[in-house]
Amino acid sequence: MTDDQWTEVDRYFSESLLPSDPILESALEASIAAGLPSISVSPNQGKLLQMLVQLVGARSILEIGTLGGYSTIWLARGMRAGGRLITLEIDPKHADVARQNVARAGMERVIDVRLGSALETLPQLANERSGPFDLIFIDADKPNIPTYFEWAMKLSQAGTLIVVDNVVREGAVVDADSSDPSVRGVRRFIEMVAARRDISGTVIQTVGIKGYDGFAILRVGSAR
Repeated sequence: MTDDQWTEVDRYFSESLLPSDPILESALEASIAAGLPSISVSPNQGKLLQMLVQLVGARSILEIGTLGGYSTIWLARGMRAGGRLITLEIDPKHADVARQNVARAGMERVIDVRLGSALETLPQLANERSGPFDLIFIDADKPNIPTYFEWAMKLSQAGTLIVVDNVVREGAVVDADSSDPSVRGVRRFIEMVAARRDISGTVIQTVGIKGYDGFAILRVGSAR
């Protein structure tokens, strides 16, 4: 199959199963208009995130990597009543667009967009005792995934679900000799997961409008 076919199939499912949503559509449009990179999760992936939140029954969510807030809104919509979501974004422009999108979605009181490097804000969250979180979504720079994962574990509890996006790298993840920092970051993360006995998980490969990639789903406190 070709990228065009993957895109056509992806659109078929999203158009068939996901009703038109002006709020989410405007979030994407605002991100594009502001010149943000077109790397948001796809609609089908966003719906999956929402369903994972619902399946876990999450009331507290941490997102590492906000971009324009598209995935943030999907996640927040799945939370139980009274829930809260903290999302971390390093780029001031991205954070500003995300806050505007969150406001249009009427979720300012539910979603806390925090500006700054996650390498600095994650320790702050720990000091504030903001955790543990029921679900953590990691979708930021790939070289630092190992560090983000370490902090995710510190901010987790038994039953926490950790989702890490873009771990297949169009298949490059299998190259043990790769010099690509993103591939090396993902491989180190996978090695860390494999070495632990207090977490269970898998990786799902995906194709669609985002091309060929995949995501890891991990559950804390589950012996393998």
